[in-house]
Amino acid sequence: MKFEIYCDETLPDLFTSGKPQGRYLMIGSLWLPADQREDAKARINELRQRHDVHGEMKWRKVSPSKAAFYTELVDLFMSFGLDLRFRCIAVDHQAMNLDLHNGDAELGFYKFYYQVLHHWILDQNEYTVFCDLKRNRDRTRLHTLRRVLDHANRTSIIRDVQSLPSPEVVLLQLCDVLLGAASARINERIDLGAAKEGVIVHLEHRLNRSRLTPTHKSEEKFNIFKIQLGGGW
Repeated sequence: MKFEIYCDETLPDLFTSGKPQGRYLMIGSLWLPADQREDAKARINELRQRHDVHGEMKWRKVSPSKAAFYTELVDLFMSFGLDLRFRCIAVDHQAMNLDLHNGDAELGFYKFYYQVLHHWILDQNEYTVFCDLKRNRDRTRLHTLRRVLDHANRTSIIRDVQSLPSPEVVLLQLCDVLLGAASARINERIDLGAAKEGVIVHLEHRLNRSRLTPTHKSEEKFNIFKIQLGGGW
């Protein structure tokens, strides 16, 4: 089968910031069969029209006036069952040792990108990865990521890893919203406001969880991987 993966990140500057705004850098990925793309886009656009929502969907735009729209967006994500899946990684910047990445924070960032993707790539499939547009010091990062993924998954095909501007790609925007909810819980944000809190609680209810916390690696619908940089179980 052919699959598409849409990726985004939160707090990407944590590895280098002198004034960190959180503890966990997070990278998220939205997975779906390529033949489901147009249906997903059409249903999201229908929802946007019904709620008169224009412009880019983003977690930071969740507000009291748009809370109903984002709550129904969660329902739409859930309605696809396992045809639409989400996986993210949480990286503790306090435990990050840049010496293990040649002192290169950007290199370390893309090693964690690899960890998000590699473990969900299955044999005999073809994958295309779309990342939110990000300015890299080394312009070969995405090419290298594709090559490393391809070498690590010998019986699958990594067709491409490319960046796209999120305002033009609604599935990148959906990834942003889901990742924002996960990041808010993992970073233990208490200043969210009622609208964002309500969307998270609704997502937790639909997932039948009391709270968004790291999941077992076998979780298939909404997987949160908190990587243990110090080793251990």
